[in-house]
Amino acid sequence: MPLPEPTLYPPFNVVRLSHVELGVSDLAASRAFYADTLGLQVTAEGSDYLMLRALEERGHHSLVLRKGKPEAQALSFKVYDEADLDRAADWLADQGRPFTWVERPHQGRTLRSSDPHGVPFELYARMERLAPIHQNYALYRGGRLLRIDHFNCFSPDVDASVAFWSSIGFRVTEYTEDEASGRLWAAWLHRKGGVHDMAFTNGLGPRLHHTAFWVASPLHVIELLDLMSTTGWLAQIERGPGRHGISNAFFLYIRDPDGHRIEIYSSDYLTVDPDHEPIRWDLKDPQRQTLWGAPAPRSWFEEGTRFHGVEPRPATLSAQPIVAP
Repeated sequence: MPLPEPTLYPPFNVVRLSHVELGVSDLAASRAFYADTLGLQVTAEGSDYLMLRALEERGHHSLVLRKGKPEAQALSFKVYDEADLDRAADWLADQGRPFTWVERPHQGRTLRSSDPHGVPFELYARMERLAPIHQNYALYRGGRLLRIDHFNCFSPDVDASVAFWSSIGFRVTEYTEDEASGRLWAAWLHRKGGVHDMAFTNGLGPRLHHTAFWVASPLHVIELLDLMSTTGWLAQIERGPGRHGISNAFFLYIRDPDGHRIEIYSSDYLTVDPDHEPIRWDLKDPQRQTLWGAPAPRSWFEEGTRFHGVEPRPATLSAQPIVAP
């Protein structure tokens, strides 16, 4: 199935991904993981919530942890201005997509909707701005996370997911095709000019596969591994370190105390040209997952975070990549 043509003049202008809210069972354990170990900065906290940002971020938060069931509430994206929120509402109405206006702390008007598979997403234009801290090097600790980089979701039909997100201006940079069926098994789409803001992986879905944070150097990934392996977090290391074939990024996948998957990510490439040509990968290529050839564990293909109120469905494509024994 061919890739959809990129929508270079979308109906509204999404700038980039922004933040995600995750339910956690123990706020103290989550604080120890995200703030004390990974190095995210706490920007607000209460008896049942914690808000955090990474070191280069000026927005109030890129991660919200709320005490409750371990699930994801919505994936949030920043649009260019207030008029884009109205354009988004008009477009969603024209497409017959349900939407509502919601109140969110530390940000302005917020529009909530979902894609055709049920992935909940929210759009906003303005968030409370905080003072810059990227040159406050006394704060650099743990993983030294600089900014949120992307979301990856399981999708029961990657072709349909790509068609919807392409229609609102997300552009495909790389994709995995199942040669036998000609269908997409996975795809990476961007708005901000990296390899992806949003990605889809074939599987029981919709579910959140992972949230990724950018670090400046693969050395920070190694340092984080040394820290985690000697401070009681060894069991949270799921996959890596390694270098992806897709995106060329250096990576590490870890799991928080509730099982939410976090990727620590570095060294991908720019994709800002409007005529950027997507890179195709075959599903059975051993260098697709990891340039060095090491396959991912079965948990990476099967486990993910459910979205609140959304019942996942089996994938319509049964093809399977190489899986580690």
